[in-house]
Amino acid sequence: MASPAAPDPLLLTCALGIEHLALRRGPGRRPGPDDPNGGTGPENVRLLRTGMGAQAARRAMTRALARETVPGGTAVLATGFCAGLVPGMRPGDLVVAAETRDPHGHTPCTGTELLTTELSRYGTVHVGPLAGTDHVVRGQARAALHETGAIAADMESAATLHAAAGTARRPVAAVRVVVDAPGHELIRIGTLRGGISAFRVLRGVLPAFLEWHRSLLLPWR
Repeated sequence: MASPAAPDPLLLTCALGIEHLALRRGPGRRPGPDDPNGGTGPENVRLLRTGMGAQAARRAMTRALARETVPGGTAVLATGFCAGLVPGMRPGDLVVAAETRDPHGHTPCTGTELLTTELSRYGTVHVGPLAGTDHVVRGQARAALHETGAIAADMESAATLHAAAGTARRPVAAVRVVVDAPGHELIRIGTLRGGISAFRVLRGVLPAFLEWHRSLLLPWR
């Protein structure tokens, strides 16, 4: 009798130590002693800290996917904190990317509607394009990015998904938690409170990521 096939793997990526800590402490997390990045829940789920910036994210993703058994068999979800671009956004709001975009191009995301539904249990969810930048955006830079149609920005998601989609056709997604927004910029008093709100939200959303992964249909396989 043949052994059941191993579940398709999920690779969760983040850039910062504080994001990594939030995800490691999330509900459903189970330690992974053989994984230097720390396991997150089921054995087929891996948490990877890429380091800050597009170059580091691209390099880490290329290394990680070079080891996959079936090309395209690994689903990739980029997460962590972001800058909200839409007036009225607040720290702790969630952003589900419909696509990521940067100078290298646009990467459509998979299962956006499902993620939006699952994440609505945890707070306010915004859906739209997520822009990749090479710096923290404030003031006019934030407004200029918003004018392109983007609703949020971070430095790693676009590079991560572009690298992941470039190796093989696979499900990719990006979910970010707003840590600063037009009315709550990092340089203002209250940043610490906003950071704590974002940390708490990120710590709680792992079950939504796992549900997205479980619900994927993989016609590209």
